[in-house]
Amino acid sequence: MTRRGLADLRTALAGLDPLPGELVRVREEVPARYGVGARYARWAGTPAPPPTGPGPAVLFERVVPGGGGAARSVLIGLYGSRRRAAGLLGLTPGAMAHRLLDAVASPVAPTRVPAGRDRPRDLLAPDLTALPVPVLTDEDAGPYLTLGAVLATDPDTGVRNLSVHRMCVQGPDRLTIWMVPGRDLEAAHRAARRRGGNLPVAIHLGLGPALMLASCCPASLVPAGVDELAVAGALGGAPVELTECRTVDAECVAHAEYVIEGELTADLVPENPDGPAATPEFLGYQGRAHPALPTVRVTGITARDGAILQTVSGPGHEQSVLLGFGMEAAVLGRLRRAGAPVEAVHCPTAGGGQLMVVVQWRAKRSSADDRLVREAAVSVLEEFRMAKLVVSVDEDVDPESDADLWWAMTTRLQADRDLAVLPDREGFPLDPTQSTAYSAALSADGRTAKAHFDCTVPYAQRARFRRPRFTEPAAEPETVAPPPVRISAGPSPHAPRR
Repeated sequence: MTRRGLADLRTALAGLDPLPGELVRVREEVPARYGVGARYARWAGTPAPPPTGPGPAVLFERVVPGGGGAARSVLIGLYGSRRRAAGLLGLTPGAMAHRLLDAVASPVAPTRVPAGRDRPRDLLAPDLTALPVPVLTDEDAGPYLTLGAVLATDPDTGVRNLSVHRMCVQGPDRLTIWMVPGRDLEAAHRAARRRGGNLPVAIHLGLGPALMLASCCPASLVPAGVDELAVAGALGGAPVELTECRTVDAECVAHAEYVIEGELTADLVPENPDGPAATPEFLGYQGRAHPALPTVRVTGITARDGAILQTVSGPGHEQSVLLGFGMEAAVLGRLRRAGAPVEAVHCPTAGGGQLMVVVQWRAKRSSADDRLVREAAVSVLEEFRMAKLVVSVDEDVDPESDADLWWAMTTRLQADRDLAVLPDREGFPLDPTQSTAYSAALSADGRTAKAHFDCTVPYAQRARFRRPRFTEPAAEPETVAPPPVRISAGPSPHAPRR
């Protein structure tokens, strides 16, 4: 794939259309309630429940909204494989972390679209029930925006933030929003409340790949004061174009398929008044509803002609791929700044792209590197709250191959000397083992034991662990073959007679 998809979602899809097996179009009518999720589940990939496996992006062209009305398009699975997600930017998966680090170091500021040059957009009624927002399971609290990128400006600092959050449709013009504590959007919301007002927001559904990948970068990668839109501009090779919202005092991305305009208020309502479940989460389990969440009051919706609503299935490769690239870049940057001899970092989708980190180390130069690898790996567990497991491997192990990782763990690890456990560290409560109900050794819910699996070969024993190298046979010199010798043995009994 070439570097298409930098401008908008439709350019990305146009680049996939001619490639076999990359984009499936479903033209029959499908209900937003259960239909999209159930059909895509076979392609979602782990941690979706089996049988499943990574598959194509799927564009459902006629999805009927839960509230009735005209069928609209829904896209799911665009980032369902690391190869395709990176390819949308003209990169390989292994190059993504390096490109993200470069983008953070050299951001490209967004620009404002001049008046009169805006892309045509329709102003729709502020009615979320008219949109084809999927409901995945019969336990869900309702329709969820799972890939809504929220753009807001902190009124105290003036810094923009673009980030993705779980949002449940609670009515025609109401959304609940779960902001993970400590994130920039929460800080901007609190700043607005201190000033006695609501926070204007623009929620984007259907953005170009550079923007989506930038919006999923962790705070450990993008420092405070750095605009994610500027990171996206550097990642995509061109400034992001902004325009004014129609119904609130806020900016929005000009090329977005849908923009839901509104205000993040102080009103708190239960995410699911009727039960404990929310919607499936990226670690593969049914999410639990929050008893009280802030709400977004929708003031207007704008859309391009024939707009495509982009979504993800909670459990599956796609969300983990989006989260994993940013986590890889953050860990790679941290280790490089510390002078560690790291070659590559990979965050498998089985760990949600964040809880499991595979670090590939350069060839050891002395026995001192044995200790350096272990100390650096432990530092990742200590400094990255989400990281639960770190697996260290040598240069001759492919960090993106599950088979190679299991081979290394089987033949290059002795648990009594190569496994380090860090008890009772700050963790991530969506992992159901990170609770006092699971382990009495934990001091509180959301804490966890962490572990480093050192599958690197000790420097002094490296000669015992050599993998075979298969040699290509030497090319034989070209010779000119003599003309074939024809031997006549008389006429064939089957030859035609003259």
